Order: sequence, then C-alpha cells, then structure tokens
Amino acid sequence: MAHAHSHGGEGHERRLLLASLIIGGFMLAEVVGGIVSGSLALLADAGHMVTDFLSLGLAFLATRMAKRPADGKRSYGFGRLQVLAAFVNGLALVPIAIWIVAEAWHRINDPVPVAGGMLLAIAILGLGVNIAAFALLHGHGDDNVNIRAAAAHVMGDLLGSLAAITAGAVIIWTGWTPIDPLLSVLVALIILRSGYIVTRDAGRVLIEAAPPEIDTDEIGPALVESIDEVKGVHHVHVWMLTDSKPMATLHAQLVPDTAVARAVVAIKTLLHDRFGIEHATVEVEFETCADNHAKAHA
Repeated sequence: MAHAHSHGGEGHERRLLLASLIIGGFMLAEVVGGIVSGSLALLADAGHMVTDFLSLGLAFLATRMAKRPADGKRSYGFGRLQVLAAFVNGLALVPIAIWIVAEAWHRINDPVPVAGGMLLAIAILGLGVNIAAFALLHGHGDDNVNIRAAAAHVMGDLLGSLAAITAGAVIIWTGWTPIDPLLSVLVALIILRSGYIVTRDAGRVLIEAAPPEIDTDEIGPALVESIDEVKGVHHVHVWMLTDSKPMATLHAQLVPDTAVARAVVAIKTLLHDRFGIEHATVEVEFETCADNHAKAHA
C-alpha cells in the first residue's frame, strides 16, 4: 500500500482578525443608531453585524487551530475545523434572515417613525466599514470555504448598508417609511441564498462527497487507458479533507511482473495531473482482491 501526503495550506488569520475588528468596532454604533433612528433596515444590518463579529471570530479561531500539526489521534490534523466553522456560519445566516423578515412584516403592518437623516449618515459610514472588511476577505480565499463563509456574512452586511442608505434617502425625499422594511426583506433573501451556498459547500465536505469537478467513474478507465501496467481499477473513493484538499483511495490490479513502485508513481502522477488529487492511497493487487478474499474466509 502506498501513500502520498499533501501538507500545505495558507493561513488567513490576519485578514479574518482585521475584518472582525473592523466589524466589531462599528457594530455598537450601528446598534445604537438603529435604536435611536427607529430604522429596521439599520437594526437588521446591526443584528447581522453582531453575528458576523462572532462568525468572523469563529472563522479566525478555526483557521488558527487548523495549522496545528497532526498527532497520533488526529492523523489528518485539524484542517476540517475550518469546514465545520463554515457550516456553522452558513446555518447562522438562516435565523438572521428569518428574524429580519418577521420584523419587516410587523413593521409593514404597524409602521413606526424613522429618522431618515440619522439612518442615512450611519448607513453611509457602515457601507465604508463593510467595503473595507469585504476587501480583506474577497478573492483571498476562494479555495477555502471558511473564508467564503466569512465573506458571505460581510457581504450580507454590505448589502444591508446599501439597503439602509436607499431607505434613508427615500424617507428624506418622500417620507415613505415602508421602503425601510421592504428593502430589509430583499436583504434577507440575499442572505438566505448566501447561507445556502456556504452550507451546501461545507456540507459536501463533511459528508465526504467527491469534489463537484471530479467524476469518480472516470478515474478507473483513465488509469487503465493511460498506464500499460494497470489491468483494472476498483474500490475507488474520492472525498475532500477540506474543500481545497481532494483525496482518493483505490485498488489497482497490475499485470504480472510489473515494477510496483513505478506503477504506483504513474498512478499518483495521473491522479494529480488530470484530477487534481494530491493525496492518494493505492492498494496494489495482481490477482484476487484482498477484500474479496477476506470476505470469503470470514
């Protein structure tokens, strides 16, 4: 049995830490401003920022812990903590969106006065804060579901700020306060979509599904067709340790008198070059599959 291990990964703690400090520093002002102005759009954005501050902190801790080396009880290390954090953060977006919609329904049926000027001023400041935080995360961890989950939270804040700015402007110019809860509902729907995408991607890793870009059924035929020493391939399993670390195990039946080491190198090279699999475990066989033999004698 042969092993190929991939020990890589880049840390994103600095960006996550800075983003969480930016969000955390502003969220208190936005909470106060939302209460004083009476704006649901601002309160919705503030409530989202509170959870974002906690979510970014969770993402930061998970990323930091993921760098810890593997040990005897955790031979693959702690990398999947980032995926678990992303899954939790994705789920956390759902109750946020539900609360916003419920509160918007209440505000539509029972309108309250909204201080458009204060709403607009705080929302513009919040937009700048969210743009800065989003710039720290967006495009710097596209292969990392943990970073994408954190960026999705910040994107929800950014959209909330845009909605609050629009609501503030409409209220100042027209006095039409229903725009505030209506735009909040739009933001909630966008937040729900982001939460679904992040949770889906993280969940795919947690249930050890194959990466969406890899068709497991293509691996066996590709090995047989491309490597003369390979007579057959079975028991192929492909999964993700993290969303950026696809892994595979397989049984390879070789033709008699094959140089095993050379054949295994060829198999691993093809898996890496064609399918992007950097970590593979290959069990070599010449005749009967060891698993079938073991079952026959069980």
